Amino acid sequence: MLKPISLETEKVKLTPLTENHLEALFKAGSHPDIWRWVFNNYCENKEKLALWFKNTAQFNQNEQIVMAIIDKTYGTVVGTTRLFRLDPHNQSAEIGHTFIAKSVQKTYVNTHAKYLLLNHAFEDLNLVRVTFCTHEENRVSRNAITRLGARFEGLAYKQRKLPDGNFRNTAIFSITDDQWQNIKAKLTERMQTTETA
Repeated sequence: MLKPISLETEKVKLTPLTENHLEALFKAGSHPDIWRWVFNNYCENKEKLALWFKNTAQFNQNEQIVMAIIDKTYGTVVGTTRLFRLDPHNQSAEIGHTFIAKSVQKTYVNTHAKYLLLNHAFEDLNLVRVTFCTHEENRVSRNAITRLGARFEGLAYKQRKLPDGNFRNTAIFSITDDQWQNIKAKLTERMQTTETA
């Protein structure tokens, strides 16, 4: 079972997403480029965001924890991410459903946010595997996942039906517990030595 928890580095804080975050999240999700490869632009309008929060972000809290990403430099919500599909028997979960405001993409924000979730997954929850999935053609997401140190495992063909009726080929990546300490050291070094990690 996933318990609500706040996690933070010097620059980024992850905290369970609440209704109080929605106004800032709506602004963070305003750029259309964010949604090119995503099934559902839930920041299209405030009504849609409210429904997403109620029906998706709050869905099955035993298997997922949905986080607001806060850039501590400005004290504002710059996106959301989650640890989900928790499988206690197989000690695994997935990290995803992430979006980050266009203004802070390719900065320290994603590295710090993912570091926090990975560290929580491996060191607090004692998981042995964390999976990342993205659209086969989403190069920005694939590059970001690769930069974390995740291994590309392959493509799952026609893995998910899209709202337009087409099917998505999904690129699957993973990090396992035996990789974590090495990846943790590299991420820690990156976070300490560069402003744009």
